Amino acid sequence: MSQADFRDASAPATVWRQVRTPAEVQADTLPQEDQDALAREQAVALEFNGISHSALLCSPSDLEDLAYGFSMTEGIIRSAADIRGVDVLDGEHGSLLQIEIASACQHQLKARRRQLAGRTGCGLCGLESLDEVRRQLPRLDAPEHSPDAAAIFQALDALRSSQPLHQLTGATHAAAWCSLQGSILAVREDVGRHNALDKLLGHMLRNDIDPRSGMVLISSRASFEMVQKAAAMGINFVVAVSAPTAYAVQIADELGVMLAAFARDRSFTLYSHPHYLNTAESKSATSP
Repeated sequence: MSQADFRDASAPATVWRQVRTPAEVQADTLPQEDQDALAREQAVALEFNGISHSALLCSPSDLEDLAYGFSMTEGIIRSAADIRGVDVLDGEHGSLLQIEIASACQHQLKARRRQLAGRTGCGLCGLESLDEVRRQLPRLDAPEHSPDAAAIFQALDALRSSQPLHQLTGATHAAAWCSLQGSILAVREDVGRHNALDKLLGHMLRNDIDPRSGMVLISSRASFEMVQKAAAMGINFVVAVSAPTAYAVQIADELGVMLAAFARDRSFTLYSHPHYLNTAESKSATSP
């Protein structure tokens, strides 16, 4: 996130803080005026080849990345080359992303058509039928290289310091792209966890990053659509700080994604494909 994007994604506010005090002096205390920073949340409409498609509530940063990531994870495009251009138009009530896609993608666009509505926390808002919830994705090949536990813990240790907007506002999620050795290579933040992941995946598309070269770390829970987005990009490893859902575990198992969740300072839990984790046993099993 650039410095300009960082400033645009937060706003100063005057607040009044009330501190808990002993009961006998509670009546004499008043909230104290202070300054705080709030995460900005605005409407962003997506338009493909001049046709309105969807509207989201998100942080007003890295919007071109969002355009690429959303287009890919929604199944509208097949690769970054299918996007001919993205124009970001800022208005009084939000931003408009004008996305020009290849004519060959018109069929996918129609198949994934959404109503012009969306919310911050939901990855399904606006879908017009139950058949659109689960995309038909191929099972990923087993990874040639995998992270070990130390790499996952290293990435977790570095995640909080890699979220400047969250440190400032406390109101955003993050999605990080990490090397298999545990180094954080890119982070995107947003008030919506789905948007943060789409922004990260869009960054990867725009920079031609190999999805099999690392792992995704998310600061949120792992719901099924988060796993589905990663699988749509060809990513074998998803690590979530919070809990997974049963459907997320099912999708991860079916699509060949190692899903780790409840990833904290001292432990994480593997819910699918635990044999993908690089351990001493797996190293000896694959050594010549």
